[in-house]
Amino acid sequence: MKVLAFSDLHGDRDKAKELAERAEKENVDLVLMCGDIARNDEEQNGLVGIFKNKRVLLVSGNHDWNSAEFWAELYNFKNLHGDSSKYYDIGFFGCGLANIGVSSLSENDFFYTLKTGFDKISSAKQKVMITHNHPANTKSENFSKIIQGSKGIRKAIDEFQPDIAICGHIHEAEGFEEKIGKTRLINVGRKGFVFEMKP
Repeated sequence: MKVLAFSDLHGDRDKAKELAERAEKENVDLVLMCGDIARNDEEQNGLVGIFKNKRVLLVSGNHDWNSAEFWAELYNFKNLHGDSSKYYDIGFFGCGLANIGVSSLSENDFFYTLKTGFDKISSAKQKVMITHNHPANTKSENFSKIIQGSKGIRKAIDEFQPDIAICGHIHEAEGFEEKIGKTRLINVGRKGFVFEMKP
């Protein structure tokens, strides 16, 4: 399974078009949108709908916090906030939003929202966790002195040990990878990140 993941477009339709073309060119099976795709819940034409020919899983960010469920219903995508999806024997679970802004979550909210999704796919052989916010106590957290990582997300990684954890939010950490136990943590950013998993 080939996956394209990205975050933090903040309404950049040119970048969205570039990513949609990449998804077609590389024949990806799945697209993961990791939040802040839009800017303040703006109109989605040319931004989200251009991925409607692909299977899409998404979570919202702190700038498009009210859009994920609307987009999921409009385009038949799947909002992973507190939910999950399974393809072959790969389970995906997630939590949107961030620890800043009008829609901020508490650390307990982050953890239990992720736990709700994880419990549904806990038997899957491989697991992928999708969030907008980044986890606390990681090297990627050091890229910003202003935006803190989430302790609730970090707790979820420590307890559930997904094979891959994907996040965005910290623009400066775009493309940065590190390991937390057996978990490969990737800040996918607006450039997008393509990876493969064997079902």
